Amino acid sequence: MRNEQVVQSSDSPLPSVAFLGLGQLGTPMAANLLAAGFPLTVHNRTRTAEEPLAAAGAARACSPADAAATAEILCLCLTDGAAVDEVLFGHQGAAAALPAGGLVIDFSTIDPSQAKACHDRLRLLGLDLVDAPVTGGTEGAKAGTLSVLVGGADATVDRARPLLQAVGRTVTHFGPIGSGQQVKAVNQVLVAGSYAAAAEAMALGQRLGLPMELVRQALSGGAAGSWALEHRATGMLEGRFPLGFKLSLHRKDLAIALGAAAASDLNLPISERVAAMEDSLIEAGFGEEDVSALARWFTQ
Repeated sequence: MRNEQVVQSSDSPLPSVAFLGLGQLGTPMAANLLAAGFPLTVHNRTRTAEEPLAAAGAARACSPADAAATAEILCLCLTDGAAVDEVLFGHQGAAAALPAGGLVIDFSTIDPSQAKACHDRLRLLGLDLVDAPVTGGTEGAKAGTLSVLVGGADATVDRARPLLQAVGRTVTHFGPIGSGQQVKAVNQVLVAGSYAAAAEAMALGQRLGLPMELVRQALSGGAAGSWALEHRATGMLEGRFPLGFKLSLHRKDLAIALGAAAASDLNLPISERVAAMEDSLIEAGFGEEDVSALARWFTQ
């Protein structure tokens, strides 16, 4: 048997979905698809990650190929471009098993050029692709309020939209394949600057001996307000870094943004500085913490 557990009815009006990549974002996103009524099959390299979704009613598959074999839509939420390439085109890869006419929705953050290359390879197999990286962290993934940044052909995006709306509050189509990844690069530049600025400001205020939680509250409603200041600065002050998005993954994404800037003959000095700070923290062993662990740079 391909699937280890089959619980959905075959007469569901919603398309069958295979979801590969059950990490901090993928697990709650898959759970929201299941709650919305999509017949769901899941697979993850670490198989224990499948168990909570199976308990909620998802089917389990023993490989990417097995997950894709009976799916109409294949969702990916993987750590990097190498993982996307392996899961789609490697041993027991999903692409060759997905029925002709199938749709791949890639929620991973990868280089825009790789998104275009994947699209071209999938088209040779009679498959479609939209790149749909997300922003909003684990909080947004759990609440179903992510912002989904989409690239792809109009008709393909329209086909994907009902599923995208089940995981995100805002779904924005920016243009052809790779456009979503380009916008995600812009997003990660903003994340770099805003988190680093919040960390730096908190460090200065603490050094001055100010009542920093009161300062944070006062500044959040003014021109200096930001998501990072509102949601992460208190943790920075207390030395807590609850995981929303891993520092190491942001560094990977920032490398994509810096690469895009270099290819466009653009210098991003703030992002380059934050990248160096993140490198230092990752080397010190903090790569698995939230991006807000940038605050640690000021206490090393």
